[in-house]
Amino acid sequence: MREAAKPESDEKQTSKGQRIFSVVRSVFVYLFAILIVLFAVLFAADRSPTKSLFGYRYYVVLTPSMEPELSPGDMVFVKLTNAADIRVNDVITFNPSSGSDAYLTHRVTEKLENYQGSGVTCFRTKGDANDSEDSFLIDESRVVGKVKFHIPKIGTVLRFIQLRWYFIVPLIILLVVFFELMKYYFKLKNPDSDEDSGEHNEENKKEETAET
Repeated sequence: MREAAKPESDEKQTSKGQRIFSVVRSVFVYLFAILIVLFAVLFAADRSPTKSLFGYRYYVVLTPSMEPELSPGDMVFVKLTNAADIRVNDVITFNPSSGSDAYLTHRVTEKLENYQGSGVTCFRTKGDANDSEDSFLIDESRVVGKVKFHIPKIGTVLRFIQLRWYFIVPLIILLVVFFELMKYYFKLKNPDSDEDSGEHNEENKKEETAET
């Protein structure tokens, strides 16, 4: 006894779901690949504070001293810049102390050229959210450059990967398993789709043979 055919509306709905899932999976794979390449490049540039990528360095904002323009977790991209090209109101990144690997990103409030006849340019800086200027001057040798642009919150993701990289591999495995299960689910829901496509191909081949 022949089984009743499935409603055409159900088949169309399943087929549409398969197409949507296929598009989502493809977009995810491509985005994931781009992110892997991006973070690999950023990791390579992060190995030394003296290295740059196309004349840029990147830093993750850790404190709220530059809010509202820059918030903790933002990633700033700093173009290496000579002291002569830095102006008052520019936002710069600098090393405040020779005995520290920390870097600050503050706004220039004053530029002191040939400071005290030394021939060295110094800068006075201040965080936008701070009540007062920084208590120290920054000489030109400690300046990395000017902040050109920033990406909100992506620094949080990067720091998470740097500090907790051992979570990433299980996450990738879980995502791969999820997509495989979804693929298997759609095949079970519409098992006749592959058979129907195979039958159509065979019929087309027979018709072409008959015509010849």
